[in-house]
Amino acid sequence: MKHLSSYIDHTNLKASATKEDIITLCEEAKKYKFQTVCINSCYIKLAKILLKDSPVKICTVIGFPLGAMSTASKVYETRQSLFDGADEIDMVINIGYLKSKEFTAVKNDIKSVKNCLPNNILKVILETCYLDESEIIKASELAIEAGADYLKTSTGFGTAGATLAHVKLMKHIANNQCKIKASGGIKDFKTAIEYIHAGADRLGTSSGISIVTGKKANSDKNY
Repeated sequence: MKHLSSYIDHTNLKASATKEDIITLCEEAKKYKFQTVCINSCYIKLAKILLKDSPVKICTVIGFPLGAMSTASKVYETRQSLFDGADEIDMVINIGYLKSKEFTAVKNDIKSVKNCLPNNILKVILETCYLDESEIIKASELAIEAGADYLKTSTGFGTAGATLAHVKLMKHIANNQCKIKASGGIKDFKTAIEYIHAGADRLGTSSGISIVTGKKANSDKNY
């Protein structure tokens, strides 16, 4: 297994995240050699400066956390994020469309964002806490057909985060056509290892330092 820190998208997506919080996040990511920082798009330019000459990438979120805005809005947000310096995009599917069985609209929503990306990684957030098993399967299939590089479990802001059962199911559906990111509620070393063994290739968490050092995480973090 590769080093644990390289699985981690070091995350702060709180509405209350300050400039100082993002500076701290980026310094921590450099220190612990995390794969990315995952931040709201207003802070991409700041992170780009802070992570200059660092291997740490910048991940941002699109249509976050509800996924219910128009496709045109998601496309604009994606293009602006790339212009500002984002390396990876985590987008939320239109959950309402999926549950309405508007499958073509769901796929086109994802594909429209994918088409903005020259060679950037796209992770598609299913928000599994709102879906039954058949919906998770369908959402995974649509995301793969639309060109997702990763299927991602959760925003961390829904009613629940990742589960091992959902990661295993998504891994099975992906069948090596794309990778898996687990997020939401992963706060310690033991849990992180369980998700990696279940098939996660990336972990979204605000508790990355706790995971790699064994120090206790703050209890107020949802991601």
